[in-house]
Amino acid sequence: MNITLQRLGPFALRAVGCGLAMLAGIIAFPEGAKAQTNAMEHRFENNVRLYEAADKSNAPPQNAILLAGDSQFYRWKTVAEDLAGYTVINRGIDSFQTSDLVYFADRIVLPYHARLIVLHVGGNDVHVGKTPGQVLVDFKALVAKVRAVQPTVPIAFSSLTPGPGRWEEAGRRKETNRVIQDYIATQPGLRFVDLWEAMLTPGGKPREDLWVADRVHPNHAGYLLRVKIMRPLLGEPDKKVQ
Repeated sequence: MNITLQRLGPFALRAVGCGLAMLAGIIAFPEGAKAQTNAMEHRFENNVRLYEAADKSNAPPQNAILLAGDSQFYRWKTVAEDLAGYTVINRGIDSFQTSDLVYFADRIVLPYHARLIVLHVGGNDVHVGKTPGQVLVDFKALVAKVRAVQPTVPIAFSSLTPGPGRWEEAGRRKETNRVIQDYIATQPGLRFVDLWEAMLTPGGKPREDLWVADRVHPNHAGYLLRVKIMRPLLGEPDKKVQ
């Protein structure tokens, strides 16, 4: 059955006109569609692009130790000093969750072909309400992505930390550490770096001397403690210390 525009009522005509106008706008102004696409970009896209731009300006070193994860790596500004003698690439991003690292692994993990990958991630997952099981699922997905490209590269997971600013999450953080440590124990090439106990007092409370004012992120003493614990995994330094 054919219906001509003349037979349509005024409201229907207006509806048809609006639809044609919207279609014409999309065709004539593809920037609108592009803007909608940009609005849907991942919230850490700009952070990753900054790392990619830095890699284009200065080619990253080969056979380095890669630090990947959240703010505890992103805010480690003394890493070159604290790990003197080691070639290190730091690709931490503030507020990163494990699922974010899985999403961006093709761009900020795999391209470097690191000799060792050290992860610190998961604390933000717990903070936003994810279960230990969900963190484990994402960790397994990340390991699978890495193993598809580098089947034998050692991957170290540094444990969630007992920051006094998030001590109310201690139970879920400890459980997250436990399920990941249990999984790592069954897998070749995976290592668990236990920071938790070393950051507690003899009475089992968080050490207040290891954190900046927010009581969530480590201070320099906290980072030096991390270095002491993880150093056995790093192997011998590859550069002479001046």
